[in-house]
Amino acid sequence: MIENLQGITETVNFRTDTSFRLYVNDECENYPSHWHRPLEIIMPIENNYKVVCHNTEYILQEDDILLIGPGIIHELYAPPVGKRLIFQASLSIIMNIKELASLLSILPSPLLITKQNMPGIHPRIQQLLLQIIDDYQNENSYLESLIYSRILEMFSLLGQNKAIFHNMDTANYTKQKEYTDKFIAICEYITTNCTKDLKLEDVAKMAGFSKYHFSRLFKEFTSVSFYKFVNTKRIITAENMLINPDISVTEVATSSGFNTLSSFIRMFRIIKGCTPTEFRNMHCLC
Repeated sequence: MIENLQGITETVNFRTDTSFRLYVNDECENYPSHWHRPLEIIMPIENNYKVVCHNTEYILQEDDILLIGPGIIHELYAPPVGKRLIFQASLSIIMNIKELASLLSILPSPLLITKQNMPGIHPRIQQLLLQIIDDYQNENSYLESLIYSRILEMFSLLGQNKAIFHNMDTANYTKQKEYTDKFIAICEYITTNCTKDLKLEDVAKMAGFSKYHFSRLFKEFTSVSFYKFVNTKRIITAENMLINPDISVTEVATSSGFNTLSSFIRMFRIIKGCTPTEFRNMHCLC
């Protein structure tokens, strides 16, 4: 299935005249650690399937859905017999949609969607993926527009699910929506300004909360702490610079918002599972 792997970098060969690729894969073949820029969606159709991301194992059961974001190093392990959907799509074509860019900045990656953890949206997302298989295999008219419309609906469902993730009564809905809109804007601000010296107190004040109240709400909304969110965005920025061998690791560290080289290396290892130099060397094998 991986047609072009150099080092740990996969270059996805999209279907001609499109920005996506789909496999209904039934091969008993494992795939080593690799990463790529397109989004990847995996859904077992028959039997289970094991995915490892950042040393965390996901044993996907039939109809479970795993979204793996761009740049996430992962491994795939197939059972002796089975079938699964593996769909890869570039997000650059739809990233100008402001709401989508904000949503992607706060969704965890990988993201597991099952009948148990997201019962309200799993059936529809599963149906959309099955429709994508049908569109792709039957070469339906306006194929790229049709498939991206289904991807957009998936993310819309996830965004709406995020907004109502915590059970709330009708009286609290307005306040919850106000908080949701505010934290989407805050996450967008952090993503844009992550290389600057962002302090919890300053961002909390900007949002109109005390430091402690903001910290609690931010983690509730994003599932991570404020500083982990900031550092994750900085590491993503650093990855793009590390690909360029002409930029020193020290320069990457300072340009991506870290005060010292040691703090950059430590955080890079925590988030990516390797050092910046190891990441660069693996990429430069291509």
